[in-house]
Amino acid sequence: MTSHPAIDLTTPPSGTGCVDCEATNGWWFHLRRCAACGHVGCCDSSPSQHATAHYRATGHPVVQSFEPGEDWFWDFARNDVLDIGLELAPPSSHPEAQPAPGPAGRVPQDWVRQLWR
Repeated sequence: MTSHPAIDLTTPPSGTGCVDCEATNGWWFHLRRCAACGHVGCCDSSPSQHATAHYRATGHPVVQSFEPGEDWFWDFARNDVLDIGLELAPPSSHPEAQPAPGPAGRVPQDWVRQLWR
């Protein structure tokens, strides 16, 4: 596949961490990047689930993992993995030195108990 209606291959990510968690001094478990606008949000295991909130607010259905070494896409509208073989504009993940969960210094000691399961 060379294109998808919900994906813009030219838009860079909005940053190296969850935009919304950064704005509220929150923390995240893993990161997801909107394939339409580049918004980086936290995954559904994270306390605030900002990637899903972004989908609900904007209707942008496709995200890609923003974790080092991962390149899978998820379609919220279909509730399924997309096997599309596309590459978004770099960078394709947060910096490898950035911990997960993150960001460093804001993750509570009992973070495992706070994850959504």
